[in-house]
Amino acid sequence: MSALGMGKSLAVIALAAVSLSACVGSLTGGKSDSKYIDQSASQSEIAGSAPSAFPIVASECPEIRVRQGAEAYALYTKGQTGNAKALRYQAVLDKQSRNCLVSNGLITVKMGVVGRLLAGPQGKGSETVKVPLRFAVERDSLAVFSQKYDIPVTITPPNQGEEFIKVVENVAIPYVGGEEIIIWVGFDPKG
Repeated sequence: MSALGMGKSLAVIALAAVSLSACVGSLTGGKSDSKYIDQSASQSEIAGSAPSAFPIVASECPEIRVRQGAEAYALYTKGQTGNAKALRYQAVLDKQSRNCLVSNGLITVKMGVVGRLLAGPQGKGSETVKVPLRFAVERDSLAVFSQKYDIPVTITPPNQGEEFIKVVENVAIPYVGGEEIIIWVGFDPKG
C-alpha cells in the first residue's frame, strides 16, 4: 500500500473514532466529566427509581413442604381399603419446587410437583385415574390460598406407571418481609 493510500486509511479511521466518541457522549447524556466514574447512586436517587423498578426474584422464597399423612394416595377395590391384594393404584410425589417474585408488597409464587401413578394388582390398563392433589399456602399460620386439583393420569400398557406434573402459577400473597410463609402440597382424597 502506498503512503498516500495509508494516509487516507488513517484519516478515515480517525474520522470514524471522532464520530463514534460523539455518539457515545450523546448516549451518556453528553457528559464526559470524570467525576461520575466509580460513584454509587445516592439513597434519594434509589428511592426515586424504586416505583418503576422491575419485580425481583425473591432471595428467600417460602419453603415447599409435603403435608404429613398426604405423601401418598392409594385407590383400592371398593370396600377393601388397606388390603394390598385389592390395590388398584398408588400415587406418590417425587419432587416439588417453587420460585417467587417480589413486587408492590406481594410475593407471587409459582409452585409445582412431579409425581407418579403406579398400577397395583387390581389396576386395569388404559384406565384414567383422577389424582386428588392440593396446594395450600399459609402466612403466619393462616391459610391464604388452598386449591384442590384432580389430575387425570392414564397408564398405558405395558407400562406399570406414569408420571404426572402439576404447576400452579400467579399465587399472590401480601408480603412486607419477615412473615412466615409455608407452601404445602399433598394428596387430598376427601377434600
